[in-house]
Amino acid sequence: MTDFFAALTNPSIPFVRNALIAAILSAILFGVLGAIVTVRRIAGLAGAISHAVLGGIGLALYLAATGLVPNLPPIAGAIVFAILAAAVIGLVSLKAKQREDTVINAIWAIGMSVGVLFMAKTPGYTDPSAYLFGNILLISTRDLVLLGILDVIVVILAWRFYYQIEASAFDEEYAKVRGIHTNLVFFIILAIVAIAVVLLQTFVGIVMVIAMLTLPSGTAGYTAKNLAGMMIGGGVYASLFSVSGLVAGWTFDLPVGAMVVVIAGAVFIIAALIRIIKRRNSVNSREVSV
Repeated sequence: MTDFFAALTNPSIPFVRNALIAAILSAILFGVLGAIVTVRRIAGLAGAISHAVLGGIGLALYLAATGLVPNLPPIAGAIVFAILAAAVIGLVSLKAKQREDTVINAIWAIGMSVGVLFMAKTPGYTDPSAYLFGNILLISTRDLVLLGILDVIVVILAWRFYYQIEASAFDEEYAKVRGIHTNLVFFIILAIVAIAVVLLQTFVGIVMVIAMLTLPSGTAGYTAKNLAGMMIGGGVYASLFSVSGLVAGWTFDLPVGAMVVVIAGAVFIIAALIRIIKRRNSVNSREVSV
């Protein structure tokens, strides 16, 4: 651990400080968006979007490497594919719920397959694992700026439209009666999640970003009394998981993204076991008193 803090204060290796800032900025998104994803039970939709992103990354790399679209950044292709996937999934989810699972699984598989195929034909070596599992130590100043901007937008939207988000998440029919455009809220949530997934894949990678959208908020959900509490608690847990994963990964020379998710998963399981034990003890005490 002392090695990490020594690196953190070393001016010659600024990427460690960038990684720490990215961990904290990412935690805000994981907390706010993760709570909404968890409460609305759309983790599967978010997972499909996150995996479809690889198709856009592969296409952008291919177009840039072959000179068809010079200097096209991978993030551009990722955002396009993420928005398209969110739109298709959103339409199917609203119009044809009986086929929702099929479409989600199809987009999940096709997006990844398209990305792998384009990467295979891209001149030079392109390692898909770099995008699947991410590396926060490679995050740039531009990535930090984009994360910061998205944090501000997400927090402002969550604060301004909190009532609409909460109402449509817990009781959609009631929300419609109150005049809330639930479909519009749903599409905006999917669009923001799609953009967030593109930026967050740099941190924990495409495969594991969905875990960080659910585990911190899921852990916070054991004690939170409302959606706001779940957002704040999820953000706090995500910060703890991210920073501890970064420190552990640096100290033991292990992939940071994987360490973050392992720590988050372990805490979530422990919290679930504690909750089960408490419930069982509560039931037993009631039976004894009767």
